Amino acid sequence: MKPKEIAKGIYDVGATDWNVRDFHGFSTDRGTTYNAFLVVDEKIALIDTVKKEFSDRLLQKIAAVIDPRDIDYVISNHTEMDHSGGLPDLLRHIGKEVPVYCSKMGQKNLSRHFREDFELRAVEDGEELSLGRRTLQFFETRMLHWPDSMFTYLQEEKILFSSDAFGQHYAGPEKFDDQIGEAVMPYAKKYFANILLLYAPLVKGLLDKISKMGLKIDMICPDHGIIWRQQPDKIIDAYGRWCLQEPENRAVVVYDTMWHSTEMMAEAIIAGLESEGIPAMPMHLRRCHRSDVMTAVFDARAVIVGSPTLNNGLFPTLGDFLSYFKGLRPKNKLAAVFGSFGWSGEATKLIRDELAGLDLELVSEPLKIQYVPDQKGMETCFEFGRTIARAMR
Repeated sequence: MKPKEIAKGIYDVGATDWNVRDFHGFSTDRGTTYNAFLVVDEKIALIDTVKKEFSDRLLQKIAAVIDPRDIDYVISNHTEMDHSGGLPDLLRHIGKEVPVYCSKMGQKNLSRHFREDFELRAVEDGEELSLGRRTLQFFETRMLHWPDSMFTYLQEEKILFSSDAFGQHYAGPEKFDDQIGEAVMPYAKKYFANILLLYAPLVKGLLDKISKMGLKIDMICPDHGIIWRQQPDKIIDAYGRWCLQEPENRAVVVYDTMWHSTEMMAEAIIAGLESEGIPAMPMHLRRCHRSDVMTAVFDARAVIVGSPTLNNGLFPTLGDFLSYFKGLRPKNKLAAVFGSFGWSGEATKLIRDELAGLDLELVSEPLKIQYVPDQKGMETCFEFGRTIARAMR
């Protein structure tokens, strides 16, 4: 079957992974795609490859358009293995020396990943490559989200091949933004909140650079998810907002519980928040995936974290979440800590210490209650929620 032609002589030859449900800690309930693009001109270029397990599908799609051995150039925008894993199989199939264009860090990464004698050509920021009637231009996008990342821009068609920026972990029958509409935006936001949030200042700098250059973009082709052909400005504008990390005036209560005592505290804290007009969402860490929790936290003004004490420490799911949360370093948030305990009660201090190193404002000292909260304890939790709500205002 011939692959989708997204513009004259430009084909989507990537692969759809319908069944993947975890992407290094990110829940992918709707699967994902590994997008790759074939540009057929006087010279033929392939932009990115696919995860190794899908390299046969990549070759089959290319073969439906041209003989893969006719490829003149391969572009590697990003060396992470979901985009470069199929590179060795592709180059062996081509059976001749084909230059692989990449960033300077990409050159180092590819050589270390594969330990093979590829012809790797490092490009300068802004460097161009003529395909004949068309010209590719390369822009370094270091740390978006790896040191090797870069964009490839097709000047004549004004198409930006954006690697991991502007993408989503989404597999569906839709290929373009105008086919899926607003339904794609929650996937795009989740992707930003869990993949790019740490690099938000760099994303903002890149958007400013593109704006100053006056770079015209009619289509964005990311390496995951749908292609933005009708409203590329929609996702660019969304990234501009998300980079600012201006949260909504709502709270997320992230917790786990052993015998429901911490859960009772969470419910009372939420009641206190809501009594002050603050919407609050409870997220039980054995019921909600860490990446979904992080997406909710991304939008929230306050994150309130609760844990029972287990073996003089945190409940295991809290350790997992805090490690993930700290790695993404969200900003512009209030934080509060609570928990129940039996005979020691270290968990709340441990959570506070974990959060103290981040750019968060801790509302008060942690709230902890021994054993099952009684009526007075529940009232204390309710007031704790009200205190947080007042701080949010």
